[in-house]
Amino acid sequence: MADMANMQKYQQLDAIIEKHRSEPGGLMPVMQEAQDLFGHVGQDVQEYIAEGLGKTLSEVYGVATFYAQFALQPKGKYVISVCMGTACYVKGAQAVLDKFSEYLEIPVGATTSDGLFTLQATRCLGACGLAPVLTINDDVHGRVTPEQVAGILERYKE
Repeated sequence: MADMANMQKYQQLDAIIEKHRSEPGGLMPVMQEAQDLFGHVGQDVQEYIAEGLGKTLSEVYGVATFYAQFALQPKGKYVISVCMGTACYVKGAQAVLDKFSEYLEIPVGATTSDGLFTLQATRCLGACGLAPVLTINDDVHGRVTPEQVAGILERYKE
């Protein structure tokens, strides 16, 4: 069943590639739509895009790694983004990030084996008055302390 679903996704990717093939700068919209379709742009998807657009794999990989919007690996259902901007850092964001890493038993940038959480450090989230601040998907959590991490995670566990 998963193979059939994957085949359908690649058929959709063929249509996306065809739609943008003749556009100048068509690689970016193809990669954005591929990420929406697959949830990330792993090496297999990058190779498929490169072949479909007549690009080299290194061109596609260069775009995938240059722009922060592209994920090379699947992300969890909940993406935890801890702000590491100056205000948040000064107010203890590193300790909060470390506590998430400890509780989830994953390094920053990784996803838990159950696919539930991805932990990432990010640049300024623009909520400096709530420092240290983090987002979990679209939810904003402000003035977070390391002691609150376990309780925050419990709200998202299924």
